[in-house]
Amino acid sequence: MKMIRTRMATAFVALCAAGMAQHALADDFLDAAKKKVTVATMTKEKWDGPTSGPKASANKTIVFVAGDMKNGGIVGVSKGVEEAGKAIGWTVRVIDGQGTVSGRTAALNQALAVKPAGIVVGGFDTTEQKAAFEGAAKSGIPLVGWHSGEQPGPNATAGLFANVTTVTDDVADVAASWAVVDSGGKAGVVIFTDSQYAIALYKARAMEAVIKKCGGCTVLSFEDSPISESSTRMPQLTTSLLQRFGDKWTHSLAINDLYFDFMGPSLSSAGKKGDGNPKAVSAGDGSEAAYQRIRTKRYQAGTVPEPLNMQGWQVVDELNRAFSKAAWSGYVPKVHLVTAENVGKDGGPKNLFDPDSGYRNEYKKIWGK
Repeated sequence: MKMIRTRMATAFVALCAAGMAQHALADDFLDAAKKKVTVATMTKEKWDGPTSGPKASANKTIVFVAGDMKNGGIVGVSKGVEEAGKAIGWTVRVIDGQGTVSGRTAALNQALAVKPAGIVVGGFDTTEQKAAFEGAAKSGIPLVGWHSGEQPGPNATAGLFANVTTVTDDVADVAASWAVVDSGGKAGVVIFTDSQYAIALYKARAMEAVIKKCGGCTVLSFEDSPISESSTRMPQLTTSLLQRFGDKWTHSLAINDLYFDFMGPSLSSAGKKGDGNPKAVSAGDGSEAAYQRIRTKRYQAGTVPEPLNMQGWQVVDELNRAFSKAAWSGYVPKVHLVTAENVGKDGGPKNLFDPDSGYRNEYKKIWGK
């Protein structure tokens, strides 16, 4: 009997030790998430991009082929390309792919017919348009992408001189970490993505991986819904998710703010408060509508925005390097998180992430302008 009691006591001690170890790991994970969020919300005031490169190539015409001009991120970077193009002395033409594969094919063929000096692939995967890109390569037209793959930099297989983007894993990590921190390590998450785009699916799976590492968190649902159909799909999908999960649904994570453009009315009808659960955080772009929702605390708590206008300038700089047969700049912007607490900084009054780093003057100096 004494031996049995001893064994039971030993087992109890071991169980307690295991529980304490698990609790310690959970605390460590939460502390690490807090540190990531703190760093990501800091103001971006210092230029950390290139300071040297080729002088401006003269009299170039470039075409920005937009995946879908209903997407605020694509619109933002196209405006940056137009602004930078004017500064460097080039002609910029924008063609809308209208959110469909056939539309992007037509837009690319139209761009090739212009016989431009360079083409910008704005917000869609190069693998989707392999034939058109092969045609550009045969013509000797350099291609620079924006969000045209999972990783920044050159992609010889896809025919890209460079892909301009932040590091997808870092964006996903920060967005998901915010949900973990805000919930105290007990988030019930629905993730929204669009598997038409490799970068979108990659980013969503990366967010899912973070949530699954949080012992007290749960991925309630992984929703694959075409982003171009958000206006028609999201109201009913939101209502359906509320019916399925109720108060277990505490946070929404999406690969783009556009999903949240059409959730508010359904949440409001269900009696959900604008600053209450489920709280929405986007791992992508940072649209003007998203900034407004965050500022007014109306059904979006945060976004991990791309510095869209600045990336437009980087796109032009990368093309200029391609024209001069130079290497790509190597610049990868650091990840930033916008919440209600810092929405007024880093370009916040203009409802977009536009770092006050002097990047315009820095690029002009490189180009000799």
